Amino acid sequence: MTGDATFSPTNRALSFTIEEGSQNSEQLLEDENNDLGNDCEQLFEIDANEPESERDDTSDQFFEIDSNDNENDRGDLNEQLFDIQGNDHEMSRNDDTVIDGQNGGSQEKVYPQPVVGLEFDSYDDAYNYYNCYAKELGFAIRVKSSWTKRNSKEKRGAVLCCNCEGFKTIKEANSRKKETRTGCLAMIRLRLVESNRWRVDEVKLEHNHLFDPERAQNSKSHKKMDSGAKRKMEPTLDVEVRTIKLYRTPGSDIVGYGSSNSYEGESNSYVDVSKRLKLKQGDARAIYKYFSRVQLTDPNFFYVNDLSDEGHLRNVFWIDSRSRAAYGYFGDVVAFDTTCLSNNYEIPLVAFVGVNHHGQTILLGCGLLADETVETYIWLFRAWLTCMSGRPPQTIITNQCKAMHSAIVEVFPRAHHRLCTSHVVQSILENMEALQDYEAFQMILSRTVYDSLKADEFESGWEDMIQRFGIRNHEFLQTLYEDRERWGPAYSKDTCFAGMPDFQNGESTRPYFDGHIHQRTSLEEFFEVYDFVLENKRQEEARNDLVSRELNPILRTRCYYELQLSKFYTKDVFRKFQHEVAMMSSCFSITQVHTNGPIVTYMVKEREGEEILRGVRNFEVMYDKAGAEVRCMCSCLNLNGYLCRHALCILNYNGVEEIPFQYIFSRWRKDFKRLYVPDLGCNNVDITNPVQWFDHLYRRAMQVVQEGMISQDHYMVSWQAFKESLNKVRLVADKQV
Repeated sequence: MTGDATFSPTNRALSFTIEEGSQNSEQLLEDENNDLGNDCEQLFEIDANEPESERDDTSDQFFEIDSNDNENDRGDLNEQLFDIQGNDHEMSRNDDTVIDGQNGGSQEKVYPQPVVGLEFDSYDDAYNYYNCYAKELGFAIRVKSSWTKRNSKEKRGAVLCCNCEGFKTIKEANSRKKETRTGCLAMIRLRLVESNRWRVDEVKLEHNHLFDPERAQNSKSHKKMDSGAKRKMEPTLDVEVRTIKLYRTPGSDIVGYGSSNSYEGESNSYVDVSKRLKLKQGDARAIYKYFSRVQLTDPNFFYVNDLSDEGHLRNVFWIDSRSRAAYGYFGDVVAFDTTCLSNNYEIPLVAFVGVNHHGQTILLGCGLLADETVETYIWLFRAWLTCMSGRPPQTIITNQCKAMHSAIVEVFPRAHHRLCTSHVVQSILENMEALQDYEAFQMILSRTVYDSLKADEFESGWEDMIQRFGIRNHEFLQTLYEDRERWGPAYSKDTCFAGMPDFQNGESTRPYFDGHIHQRTSLEEFFEVYDFVLENKRQEEARNDLVSRELNPILRTRCYYELQLSKFYTKDVFRKFQHEVAMMSSCFSITQVHTNGPIVTYMVKEREGEEILRGVRNFEVMYDKAGAEVRCMCSCLNLNGYLCRHALCILNYNGVEEIPFQYIFSRWRKDFKRLYVPDLGCNNVDITNPVQWFDHLYRRAMQVVQEGMISQDHYMVSWQAFKESLNKVRLVADKQV
């Protein structure tokens, strides 16, 4: 995980910087980021002699974020405002809650340090940005390697590294040239993504040498930098990363279809007057007591309140440290649960939900909302994104709400916004209950939505359905059909869903607190069960981890693919993949239909059902022989995160003995180390700053604690290490006395 700006409940900056002028600023600390890495395929040739670009680049500044939560005497929560400060400079406390600031060094920095998720319009832009960042810090860069698509000159990825990377070769060892390489590991890895943008997908910030700005200035990468070009390029990371603001828009857009609390038809002035969180007696104190208690045991717990000019509480958002850490592993797909709002529960609760490595839902943040307007959703999404170091999800799934859609376009402009298919289908069925032949309609609707492999199949099926039942002029259906690209599975073949069940026939994600809260649950009762629910879910995850590590599953076939992934996947995900392997037997015919160089298109016939006379469906599968790439039109890989039976048949047909590792995603692996401790930002610490001492030592200690909980042996080693460390620290203190 990487991050730049994070929150903490105490009044201290958590972005670690090396302050210029510090005598010990050259002491860099070991990298402890545990990035997921790139799940996407690396199927390209490597060209280690890629010429360096020599353009320049600049970008906006990153910001440190302080959380001021040291108030000892707090009254009713409605009268308190959670202050967010930048570099201890008090921000305006009016209707706009602003998170802003500057880097904590003694000199203002123009170029932000690289983070995973940073995007650029071109490779040159990316190179120029890293070159400028390096020049300012005092080192030079070079292209370690780059790769292109086979039989194509199109660049697809590159690694830019510090020019002190590596060591002299044997031939160079005897030369008189001064040794400048130190085996430095600092680098960034770039990858061309589907939108023809260049994204940073791996970062290493630590150098193992002193910076030498004078020598770097004369390096090849810096020598010809055009100072006049410094403002031409800037990384297009979402604006909330460069300057994170929790603000309210001047207008107040009203909710559209699908919202239960819509103020449609009412004036904006009435909405503004009534816009406050609906609290009953004792609710404010329950919120305050819970937040105060959690902060004592979870130093990286974060919350923010949104108050009106009159001091009325409008919205609340909170998230614990484990959820913030989990997002680094499972933040690719996020569902936004508004069940309580849609069904008019007593508590206006919303939740951000992800899927972990067992396919189990995990909580990624909660909020209480006063209304469902665009401005409220923008405030909430920005608050949530700020906690996640400004890294947006690849896909966000919501219900049908125009206000929510507008807010997502504003806050997550590059994320894929999809509506929950099962909810859309359910809403259609509820509106069509009066149809004479309702059961037939239900069957045809399900087949049209879930069985259509291509967009034209869906559209022709929909046309046949509305014509058969005479519902062409039904306004609700017309509205949904116009929005079909955001909820129809046939339109989302290239969208990652990471096992979220909402796009599969008959499946939907259960609300995270399902079975624990009901329509009449009060806010006070909710906070009493909140920790209980989270603890149960986390214990379940720990049990599943243990079972997955120790289980040797019973194999159902003799196919090596099944044996191969039984060693990698967690128990629940492997069972789903095992079903795909077993169903390879239903694919009875493979025909080559088209060839374009190394890319061959096959048609796989599959029998449906278990009867003797079964229907047959055709699935188109493309296979790239050069790179062992395979893609099926059923899009099981994007939907579930593993290969389908049709793709497996094609790999087997072409003599591929093992599933290529680019298709074994790390998010499902049982042997992948996941530490649910907070990443407090950059690993470079100003060792003259006592505040940063605490931050860094706390993080290190929590990592030892997390590792120590794996087993009794781990616990004993961790405990012994703590005792030895404490004794050593006390000896140092004794010498100074």
